[in-house]
Amino acid sequence: VQLQASGGGLVQAGGSLRLSCKASGRAFSRHSMGWFRQAPGKDREFVAAITASGGSTLYADSVKGRFTISRDNAKNTVDLQMSSLEREDTAVYYCAAGSYVSASTGYDYWGQGTLVTVSS
Repeated sequence: VQLQASGGGLVQAGGSLRLSCKASGRAFSRHSMGWFRQAPGKDREFVAAITASGGSTLYADSVKGRFTISRDNAKNTVDLQMSSLEREDTAVYYCAAGSYVSASTGYDYWGQGTLVTVSS
């Protein structure tokens, strides 16, 4: 599975942004998908995950209620809708395919990352 993330950019605090991850290959619908982020000088952290069917989702406490993960298996895409953005959300965001877990070690395939910058 090859993953291509897009949609990052510069947004003001309180604003919204939608990230998208496009997957190639037929195996997309068999994988759970996750979003992670890495801020400058910090470790990569879990943001959200969704099961292969899309029936269950998991969020980090820091984004719960503000971010929504969704997927379209017909289009091989997984999106992350981000609202009420805060400066602390500034990071490179990565999509990943693998198991329905919050640990990065549970994911086998990674996209290249897209930068989100939230200004005050």
